[in-house]
Amino acid sequence: MTLPEIEADFAALGEPKYRAKQVFEWLGRGVRDFEGMSNLPKSLREKLKANYHLYAPKVLQKQVSQIDGTIKYLWELYDGNAVETVVMSYQHGNTVCVSCQVGCRQGCAFCASTIGGLVRSLNASEILDEVLFSELDSGKKISNIVLMGIGEPLDNFDNVMRFLELVNDPLGMNIGMRHISLSTCGIIERFDDLAARDLQLTLSVSLHAPDDETRSRLMPANRGRGVEKLMEACKRYYERTGRRISFEYAMIDGVNDTEYHARLLAKRARTVGAHVNLIPLNHVEEREFRPSTSGHMKAFIKILEDEKVNVTVRRRLGSDVDASCGQLRRKMQKKNA
Repeated sequence: MTLPEIEADFAALGEPKYRAKQVFEWLGRGVRDFEGMSNLPKSLREKLKANYHLYAPKVLQKQVSQIDGTIKYLWELYDGNAVETVVMSYQHGNTVCVSCQVGCRQGCAFCASTIGGLVRSLNASEILDEVLFSELDSGKKISNIVLMGIGEPLDNFDNVMRFLELVNDPLGMNIGMRHISLSTCGIIERFDDLAARDLQLTLSVSLHAPDDETRSRLMPANRGRGVEKLMEACKRYYERTGRRISFEYAMIDGVNDTEYHARLLAKRARTVGAHVNLIPLNHVEEREFRPSTSGHMKAFIKILEDEKVNVTVRRRLGSDVDASCGQLRRKMQKKNA
């Protein structure tokens, strides 16, 4: 709940407005039960217990990389489902990668998250808990958030928007929108809705192929939409918000890493003023794809740079702790099966 919502409820309960602020601040500190709200009178704590529920996620599994310190969490939710969260440390601060759904319905052919489909979407509070309890458990102050874990954020639009409002609140975690990236496989029906909110976050489009034939093979979400319509939606978003879009591009050997793909990608990126972030593919056991060779990667980068495209290569973190999206949850599912 937002602070104004708690204030409205407390007014109906006959409680003063300042009590709502106290409760909101306790929630932002990760209190695990109402008894922990020590500055509230016992009568109010009893009202809270009678009218609300409070649940903290449980650590099912925690893996810490011996290579770079990346931490991967598998959290158990109130209903027994599980989601993944990753904490990564960079020179500019600590970034948390959060999930927004249990499973995913988008069916990307190289991803472990979508195996088994979508179970349900997360509530705003559950997404917020990933950030809050990752910070509390790891002892690392979180300064940046990427919505790039399990699930499609724009397929859970209302809960994700509420999460962004909560995590941005000065009385809560107070993480600025400019420190948040939202990744989408291209649910273009929601681009205008997102642009209308004029949030100062970074929109990252998981492109992974610049042509319909390759992209539809890799990403079923492209079917019925198409790359041209996606580019039009990206251009509208950029023109309305003034925020540069990032194209996420997983390099897959022999599939999307040819000269043809590089030149067409450069054209797409220039059209909408996008930054290109190349990602060395993390192999998933159940998938056929392999990462591009270093030679193909270098040649691909050179073409983009020659075409005056701003390009970076994502640093691989947590390779020894199943840090790629969906892998740890998938291992748990196979073990339980």
